Amino acid sequence: MPELQKTVDRPEDAPPAVSSVDRFFKISERGSTFGREIRGGFATFFTMAYILVLNPIILGSATDKFGHQLNPVQLATATALVAAVMTIVMGVGGNLPLALAAGLGLNAVVAYQIAPLMSWDDAMGLIVLEGLLICVLSATGLREAVMHAIPQALKQAISVGIGLFIAFIGFVDAGFVTRIPDAANTTVPVQLGGTGTLSGWPMFVFCLGLLLTVGLLARKVKGAILISIVATTAVALVVNAIADVETWGLTTPTWPNQLVDTPDFGLLGDFSLFGAFGEATVITVVLLVFTLILSDFFDTMGTVVGISAEANLLDEQGKVGNLGRVLFIDGAAAVAGGAASASSATSYIESAAGVGEGARTGFANLVTGGLFALALFLTPVLTIVPLQAAAPALVAVGFLMMTQVKYIDWDKYETAVPAFLTMAVMPFTYSITNGIGAGFVSYVLIKAVLGKTKEVHWLMWITSTLFLVYFAIDPIEQMLGVK
Repeated sequence: MPELQKTVDRPEDAPPAVSSVDRFFKISERGSTFGREIRGGFATFFTMAYILVLNPIILGSATDKFGHQLNPVQLATATALVAAVMTIVMGVGGNLPLALAAGLGLNAVVAYQIAPLMSWDDAMGLIVLEGLLICVLSATGLREAVMHAIPQALKQAISVGIGLFIAFIGFVDAGFVTRIPDAANTTVPVQLGGTGTLSGWPMFVFCLGLLLTVGLLARKVKGAILISIVATTAVALVVNAIADVETWGLTTPTWPNQLVDTPDFGLLGDFSLFGAFGEATVITVVLLVFTLILSDFFDTMGTVVGISAEANLLDEQGKVGNLGRVLFIDGAAAVAGGAASASSATSYIESAAGVGEGARTGFANLVTGGLFALALFLTPVLTIVPLQAAAPALVAVGFLMMTQVKYIDWDKYETAVPAFLTMAVMPFTYSITNGIGAGFVSYVLIKAVLGKTKEVHWLMWITSTLFLVYFAIDPIEQMLGVK
């Protein structure tokens, strides 16, 4: 396998471990330092802290079949608790700089697709069930086997696609790119800024942060991403205090009236494992669980491969160390998320921000998880970072992950075309799972057309078939009378 792009300076020969903690996490062995791990942990937290605000908004704004709503304050507590515990567990058990929290997209499925069919307890029970099934797949080695069956070119394409995806997320979250309100009446679905131009103080803060980030990266300043987040947040606080700013989006950069809030754990344990079968047909429940598993399964797969590649932690065969353990912990996170009513927790691609700061081990997760634990009590302080200050980090990391594209053989169409579709479909459909599915299906199809079916691993055939079902889930549901 070609040498992967290094995004931070690393010593040629790793110095000897200086402590038991260093040896346990292999900090020196991986060419990192405690300083890099700590900076990386902070960077990861600040780029994904928005989930503390967004998850309660998504779940708290929906009603279940009986008209009940979840308490936003309890949701914030549950979200922070699950993120803190499972991020630390991943750090200690998986030794990867891979943070976990309630999954975006999955929480929307729970709120707007599952909850209207049953009670919240039943809906969260399905999340627990999905997580348990993923744990079984991981424990049996099937999930790991699928990852090892993926051709190297597709693994590299997944990393690049995720880079484009998170860069797009950064532009959208900041408002640099917005959906055109009357997109149905125009050939252009998105636009620059809110009106086709860049305007307003929040946009000024984002652009300033982006220029600062790329400037610091170009000069190879240690802590570039974290420095940019902190500095841009400070600017945002000043701007918001002296200027007339109508809206910053989800998070307004204002110093809170109180520094401490008492956590409310009222939602913990409010789930019914098999209650959904009494509220919906068996076919409906099975299809819902299938959709959840497929999304969670491949979102995590893409994230783990992308983060590991960016951190230069893949071995000579392009495999991730401790993969089975990492995937099992990710499945356990889904169980924890459902049991706490925070929706399915999963690995976060925003962890790439920490990797960009130099994080290479699970020690960074202790920092990120610790900050989420603090958020249980200090949410007013830790959520003052506006998206406009955090988003530049996502754009910068998108560039760093994009560098893997040079390792793909573009003259070999049988792998280059699936690689392209993987990279393109991710940002264009706003889904890691969709991009991986497009790549898998096209890879198997092209190999079949070329008469090279024996070169396709049998697990690739199975997963590609499942992806066909996934893409055709709507007509299948209609055919079966579910809709």
